[in-house]
Amino acid sequence: MPTQTDVLIIGCGIAGAAAALRLARNPRRQITVITREADPHESNTRYAQGGIISRSPDDTADLLVSDILAAGAAASSPKAARILAEEGPALIEEVLLKQAGIQFDLTPEGELAWGKEAAHSRRRIIHVGDGTGKAIIEGLIAALRECPNVHLVTNATAVDLITFPHHSIDPLMAYEPLRCFGAYVFDREERTVHRYLAAATILATGGLGRIFLNTTNPLGARGDGLALARRAGATISNAEYIQFHPTALAAPGAEGFLISEAVRGEGAVLLTPGGQPFMQDYAPEWKDLAPRDVVARAIHHQMMSQGYSHVLLDLASHMPPEAIRQRFPNIYATCQKAGIDMTSEPIPVVPAAHYSCGGVLVDEWGRATIENLYAVGEVSCTGLHGGNRLASTSLLEGLVWGDRSARRIEEELKHQGKPYIPGAKEVPRWDESGLTAEADPALIQGDMQTIQNIMWHYVGLERSGDRLQRAIRDLRHLWSEIETFYHTTKLTDGLIGMRNAVEVGLIIAQAARHNRQSRGCHYRVDSVSQGKRLI
Repeated sequence: MPTQTDVLIIGCGIAGAAAALRLARNPRRQITVITREADPHESNTRYAQGGIISRSPDDTADLLVSDILAAGAAASSPKAARILAEEGPALIEEVLLKQAGIQFDLTPEGELAWGKEAAHSRRRIIHVGDGTGKAIIEGLIAALRECPNVHLVTNATAVDLITFPHHSIDPLMAYEPLRCFGAYVFDREERTVHRYLAAATILATGGLGRIFLNTTNPLGARGDGLALARRAGATISNAEYIQFHPTALAAPGAEGFLISEAVRGEGAVLLTPGGQPFMQDYAPEWKDLAPRDVVARAIHHQMMSQGYSHVLLDLASHMPPEAIRQRFPNIYATCQKAGIDMTSEPIPVVPAAHYSCGGVLVDEWGRATIENLYAVGEVSCTGLHGGNRLASTSLLEGLVWGDRSARRIEEELKHQGKPYIPGAKEVPRWDESGLTAEADPALIQGDMQTIQNIMWHYVGLERSGDRLQRAIRDLRHLWSEIETFYHTTKLTDGLIGMRNAVEVGLIIAQAARHNRQSRGCHYRVDSVSQGKRLI
């Protein structure tokens, strides 16, 4: 029998957890949260180091809005920026401090310790050392476990959204508008697919960095939610804007580990391998605290033009050793394991795919273009990030829009009285009768590596019409091969992820080819724009 629930939330990072906590305030509301991971703490949120934006004593909503719009390369939504700036601080107090009990770092005087990151005009970032995301998700999951009406399901990978009329057995539904009523979900332990039927569905699946060769994202960040939404018919927006973090650790065994922007916020300087600073040549005003797209391309340009395998990030010359160990304990420990003492020597770093600024197009309440479907967090496009995300806005966006979507859903469900949820006879079972072959891990790994290489070399920090055309041609061929493989092979999580990855790769490459103007983190060497920023 299918599982019926008022609200199905796919993903349980900060956005999904915030939505569930708000919905759970109604004791009659039944909420099901699914995650593909065995450990519900494992999400993009867990790996957020730098912190979350709040409002320091010398800060204002207007200043934050101004910084967001400036970093977004004139492509951000002023309305979304205003919502974040005005609603965010109160939600931090209400949800993170009071409900989840997060203990943010304090000064010796007992006040919040405010950090600064690139492109911020004020010190407004609150943090828990350099493990802010880990502390937040631990607090949120603990709070969720206290809610008797929240059912948390692990080892569960969404395969496809259930939409009417597409999945409806009733032929009369063919004349209805497109509506979402849950998802087909693969149980990784039972290796079977279940129907999760819901009156409202929230996509909170996080990012897509794993479709690139170099990334700071965890293994599950394959773009699953974006692919689910596209196949269902939802509108995708700003998919070409992929932010590459300037500083990922470049050391054997630790590749892709994020060296937080907060390190540069505390005074670290980027150097060539010969020890020369170079950011003043690319951003004379901001230097090492320039927006991420500028810094990432500056490093990339240095590496490509000079043949460097990496550049260096020097904090040791600008901060006492004990202060470094106290402020960045996780980064310090990881560098130590890699044989690098960041208190006495620079850290080798390279750019890596980090964050998707676009996604499933939603309104100010997180509503997608399919009825009953919402998207929150990195999988969504609220318009907040525009062409380039301002540092440390991601956690706050997830918190704000997770809460907003839940408030809107609660309002809609109360208006309906008894929400309509399809029954078992209205939605067909998942048909596995034609699936005879076992998934070959070697084929899946090989195809994933091909996708990652295509995306890194042709759809990476610098793009051109020729590169994008090559990417689209290769990805289309691979998509055809993978679809044939998918429709004859028994499901695994890896197979589902590979299918989603090639779908998302095509979405990004096609959007990048369509947009011939360089802006923010979408940079084309053959740009038609006249006033483009070279770096």
